[in-house]
Amino acid sequence: MLEPSHPYDPEVPTMNDDEVLEECLRLLRDGLPTPAPATFDEGRGFLPLGLDIDGDVAVVTFLYRSGDGSSVGADFIEGWTFHRRDGEWRELGGGGGSAPAEPLTRRSSGEMGRHLLKYGSGRTVRNANRLLPWGAKWVNQARLHAAAEVARIRIGQRLLDVPAHGHAVVVWGARRGPVVEALAPDGAVLDVLDLGTRLPRPVLSADI
Repeated sequence: MLEPSHPYDPEVPTMNDDEVLEECLRLLRDGLPTPAPATFDEGRGFLPLGLDIDGDVAVVTFLYRSGDGSSVGADFIEGWTFHRRDGEWRELGGGGGSAPAEPLTRRSSGEMGRHLLKYGSGRTVRNANRLLPWGAKWVNQARLHAAAEVARIRIGQRLLDVPAHGHAVVVWGARRGPVVEALAPDGAVLDVLDLGTRLPRPVLSADI
């Protein structure tokens, strides 16, 4: 199940489905921009936040701007999942939820309460065309926020650099969620987050 998508706001530039797909495929091909964008381009109400590829499954996340940004909870983060079949990425779906307050502001572990927080998750089925109702295979995503001390996260053998804004996303197709390690610049493990354990969702307030 995915969380509901963001509401339509005629005052804000948005992406239609074709634009979402085009931008996601470009990011899957070329990777995230370096350095990560910290402001919205004129005329675009979104910017890419995170990307993860695990074999034949992938996820791309975006931050959407809503209104003039003055209302609490106006910003929205959405993740789109993909499955690679016959050498091509096929979109499975997207969904998300409210962004933390000041979503592009990086905070210390003291402010966050730990070095790595999960603030959103979702999943989409990747074999919706199966003949029988059982046997669904899922692509899962977890949206994470890393403290300022974290340089990378490690998921098994995968290493992901954490952008300056601190957002990251993890994808997996296995039945159990992976363990994510938050690493310092020297490689020391600062925090461990088990995505296979159901934890209470943190309050998305100014202290996260």
